[in-house]
Amino acid sequence: MGSPEPATTSTALLTDHYELTMLGSALADATADRPCVFEVFARRLPDGRRYGVVAGTARVLDAIADFRFTDAELAQLEATAVVDDATLSWLADYEFSGDLDGYAEGELYFPGSPILTVTGSFAECVLLETLVLSILNHDSAIASAAARMSGAAHGRPIIEMGGRRTHEYAAVAAARAAYLAGFATTSNLEAGRRYGIPTRGTVAHAFMLLHDSEEAAFRAQVEKMGADTTLLVDTYDITAGIETAVRAARAGGGG
Repeated sequence: MGSPEPATTSTALLTDHYELTMLGSALADATADRPCVFEVFARRLPDGRRYGVVAGTARVLDAIADFRFTDAELAQLEATAVVDDATLSWLADYEFSGDLDGYAEGELYFPGSPILTVTGSFAECVLLETLVLSILNHDSAIASAAARMSGAAHGRPIIEMGGRRTHEYAAVAAARAAYLAGFATTSNLEAGRRYGIPTRGTVAHAFMLLHDSEEAAFRAQVEKMGADTTLLVDTYDITAGIETAVRAARAGGGG
């Protein structure tokens, strides 16, 4: 299997099959142009959560701007018989012309809060449903958890390092959401490039195991990065690791 990144810049196929079959049926029975209002909201919050944090709004706007059915998307839909010829013809000219109204990123939301309202004809709005929910559900969940962590840190800087725990591109969006909610930096270099988030990192356990001893690894790191670098003390024994780290930092000129 190749990369999950799309072959084109279009976001039009980041959706569910049934969104297009609904469109086809609505076009057929002349209900497609009926004015509609779609609202994105949370019915409830997880236990112990008093609020959520909105994130992903800017990504939604970018995704909608790229929601176009180019020749590549239309060819895929035709080859797989997802829709009929009349629907294909309608999709070829698709461009969202409705209205969007919603919360700014970083704002709090509560159950029933209309995080985003999409207004327009049924046809043009329903196509965006899956894409909008996908982005806002993911990014707001990350931001809501990150806000709790930032609050617990009481001003101490937190680094986001979740890239190896999720999909490689979801990791970039997650780093952005965490940064919006108060994290100071990320280890994800693509997030740094794409969104200008400060990136940080020192070493992992592989570096510790590379050396003949924990102290040798610490000394090498301090020599290269300076005595104020963050040392990884939990490779073998945390208490001993802290004592060894102090010795290595002092030998390298630290206090």
